[in-house]
Amino acid sequence: MIFYSLKNIIASMVSYINKGFRLLPRKLIILVLEIFDRFSFFLVRMKISPNILSLLGLVAGLLGGLFFAFGRWGWALVFLVICGMFDILDGKVATNSNRRTVFGAVFDSSLDRYSEFGIYLGLGFYFGPHRILWVLALAFLGSTMVSYTKARAESLGISCQMGIMQRAERMVLLIIGTLLVLIIGRPDTIMTAVIIILAVVSNLTAIQRIAHVYRVEKKKATTEK
Repeated sequence: MIFYSLKNIIASMVSYINKGFRLLPRKLIILVLEIFDRFSFFLVRMKISPNILSLLGLVAGLLGGLFFAFGRWGWALVFLVICGMFDILDGKVATNSNRRTVFGAVFDSSLDRYSEFGIYLGLGFYFGPHRILWVLALAFLGSTMVSYTKARAESLGISCQMGIMQRAERMVLLIIGTLLVLIIGRPDTIMTAVIIILAVVSNLTAIQRIAHVYRVEKKKATTEK
């Protein structure tokens, strides 16, 4: 009976993954994007360059990492939120001002990776010589692979927008973890849990995307026969 229940749970999880399940509710994602979409028109009227917003997002991420390094959780939270806001706004402004370019897309994606590295580096500095550093390295690897698999797939003509833990989910998880530290304390325990979740689920998302490409290619080969 227990085995049968476990089998059903695993089957349900696989089904969700195959359908492109995300940790953040779809309705919440749409609502947030709509709010930022409206605000982006103000920035468009101000003639703010989307590349400037990407650069400001990098600065905010690096400052967040810096405050993580010294255990200043309040300021780390502030700059994580700012980083996440700029991460949404740069794309919205680029679209609504009709200024989407290949360079802008590459520039934004590249700065996002540096921003995340700065955040993880700050957490690594905070923990010092601790075993969690190995898990932190896996978390950054997973975060990088999530972006790489999408970029590689789409360069070969396969849409790969799905994934359990995309950048938005990673930022939200870091924000929630930092907020919990401010509310209940115990930063080592909470941030260790956050890092472990990031390491596991980010790499699972990368695998999910690789599997998606395999299924798409296999289906295409079957159709062409």
